[in-house]
Amino acid sequence: MPKTVVPEEKRRRRRPTRGGTVLSEGLIVETALRLLREHGSAGLTARRLGLALDCDPSTLYRYFRGMDDLTLAIGDALVGQALRDWAPTGEWRADLRAVGLRIHAVYVAHPQAALVTTNRVTGRANELAADEAVLEVLRGAGFPLPDTVRIYHAFIDQTLAFAALDAASLALPSAALRADDAMWRSTYARLPAATHPRIAEAAPLLATRMVTSAYPTALEMLLDSAAARLEALRDAPA
Repeated sequence: MPKTVVPEEKRRRRRPTRGGTVLSEGLIVETALRLLREHGSAGLTARRLGLALDCDPSTLYRYFRGMDDLTLAIGDALVGQALRDWAPTGEWRADLRAVGLRIHAVYVAHPQAALVTTNRVTGRANELAADEAVLEVLRGAGFPLPDTVRIYHAFIDQTLAFAALDAASLALPSAALRADDAMWRSTYARLPAATHPRIAEAAPLLATRMVTSAYPTALEMLLDSAAARLEALRDAPA
């Protein structure tokens, strides 16, 4: 016989843990984010999470089907943080810029979590709300449905890709990160014009720009392209 499905509300632990803490999904996700920040993805285990919450690790499975389910919840929580208090203004370009920069900033603030969540599709409430918001902004601006989906795809993937790239750099050991940043001054800036003329002329600018995220620039380029497409659609004969 199939197992009886226990309603979600009955899976929740109501009595406090040994340390007096009442567990919740939010508390578990918050603690998991802390463990990721302190120990990286290898340090996020049910055992370590149980120790941090002062509960038996098996208790966690009242809230999540497994550690992968928890990972999806972490990703969704980050999206929720990004869009907290955000509201559309009716200016499609400003709205998309705000959403993109907010999502990127939250992931960069949690680099270890970003490394394990940016490539996942959670299907959870915050992710769905963000997707709906971006699609609504584009449709409200007047983009036809095919263009809306094309721009949405590029916008979401670009935002998450840069978040993952920048998070990967921030997750490096500090010595490695400093060495990478210094490479633009110690190696690139010293290349002679006789052998590397284009690098030599660009070296001062490269040393300044390459140690920062290119996401804001890439985002503006995407918005420029979208704006040009919208203008072309409006100018096209009926």
